[in-house]
Formats: sequence, C-alpha cells, structure tokens
Amino acid sequence: MHQYGVRTVEKLLHLPRSTLRGLIQAGFVTPTRGPRGAFLFSFQDLIVLRTAWALTQAQLPPRRIIRSLKQLRAQLPDSVPLSGLRIVAVGDRVAVQEGDARWQADSGQYLLALEVGLADGVLNLTDRREAAKALAEDWFSRGAVLEALDTEAAQEAYEQALAANPAHAGAATNLGRLLHEDGRLDQAERVYRACLAACGSDALLHYNLGVLLEDAGRIDEAVHAYEHALADDAGLADCHYNLARLYQAQGRPQEAIRHLARYRKLSGEDPS
Repeated sequence: MHQYGVRTVEKLLHLPRSTLRGLIQAGFVTPTRGPRGAFLFSFQDLIVLRTAWALTQAQLPPRRIIRSLKQLRAQLPDSVPLSGLRIVAVGDRVAVQEGDARWQADSGQYLLALEVGLADGVLNLTDRREAAKALAEDWFSRGAVLEALDTEAAQEAYEQALAANPAHAGAATNLGRLLHEDGRLDQAERVYRACLAACGSDALLHYNLGVLLEDAGRIDEAVHAYEHALADDAGLADCHYNLARLYQAQGRPQEAIRHLARYRKLSGEDPS
C-alpha cells in the first residue's frame, strides 16, 4: 500500500501543517511512523482527513465526527476507498450516500434517499437530475485529486462522472486526455464524441479531439475540429497555432497567416 508523507498530504489537501497536526491529535486518523518518526498516511487517511476537515467546518461535534468515521472505516473492506462514498452532514449527524441509499455512519440506519434541504425556513426537494449532476461533480473532483496519485483510478472516477452526467465536459476532457496519453486513441475519441453529442458543443472537447485526430494523421478531420473549437472560443491561442500549421500544410497560406497572427496576439508575441 502506497503511503504519503506530511508534505505530500499538505500539497494534495491544501491543509496547513498546524491544521493537519490538530486533526491527528483530535483522533481523526492514526498515521504510521516512518524513518526518523515521520508520519506516513494511507490513501484512505487522506480522504478521512479531507472529510473530517469539511465536517469540522460544518460545525459538527468533534466526538460525533470521530465516532462516525471510525465506525464507517470499520464497516469498509480495506480495498474500498472512503472517497468512493459521498459523506454529508445531516443535522448534527454524519450521513453517507452510497448510490441511491443514504445511511447514518454511526448507527448504520438507512435514511430517505430523497435530497431535502432547508434554507431560510423553506423546504427544498432536489430534482434527481440535479442530484445526478452533483454526483458527477463529486466524481469529477475525485478524479482531479487522483490524477497525481493513480491515473487508472482517476480514469475510473471520470467514467463514473460521465455515467452520472454524460454531458460533463470537464470529465470527458480529462478522461480523453488520459486515454490519449496512454495511446488509447480510439477510446479517447469515443469519449470526446459521446460527450459532444450529449452537451452540444464545447471548445476544449473540440480542441482535444483535434489534437487526437492530428496525432492519428487524420488532418482534414483535425482541421474541422479546430475550427469548431474556435467557433466556440476564439481565444484559444494554441488552437489558432495548430490550425495555422495545418492550413500551411494544406496549401492555404492566407488562412495560415491570419491564424498565426491571432496566435501571436493572444500569446503576447505580437508587439502591437
């Protein structure tokens, strides 16, 4: 099992060392000791620390947070990361959402799956489509954290985000990029095109698709993708540069010059 030092945890969780020390002293996690007595954290420790900090900010009683997290960890096999669940504060209790079910972490008692919120005395019932979008955001955030730790796990997280919300352009962009970097161009292309079909259009998706198609030697299709990207966002400097190169290769010098000039202006190379 991979372990992480204090500096790595600080960088990944954006927690100051004093806060990290306080969470350890409060009993949220019990890291092991490495060479010279240095703290070493498991991946699950990282998720528990992040969750404990968030719940502390929600002003739940520390004893309840500690008891809930310890009980939760005791119920999970070691191979299942705590980050795979959605942990929320419900009143003064810690609740865990697992799929469509929600249960109390300290008692295991299941709660209603309906998302209910109370703000300014008004009871709000969350539409399931909005709940799916929220779930997709959770998976997307998890994938962004995991990219620095485990790219395969990050890919799985992005896939879960897209399963919850097929139009999540950020998840598709990141997943496609990781697949592209792994040399799985066909899979990456399917991810890009499926999300474009779901969301309508997105500049970065079109741009990444263009890069993929260019790497695959499908120049005419790459040009088409870059043109779509600029139609959505004319401020993509790198897209102007790539398009200028391809226009030049296609014998379209005037268009190449126009996009190269635009690239230089956007990137700050144009003194005018």
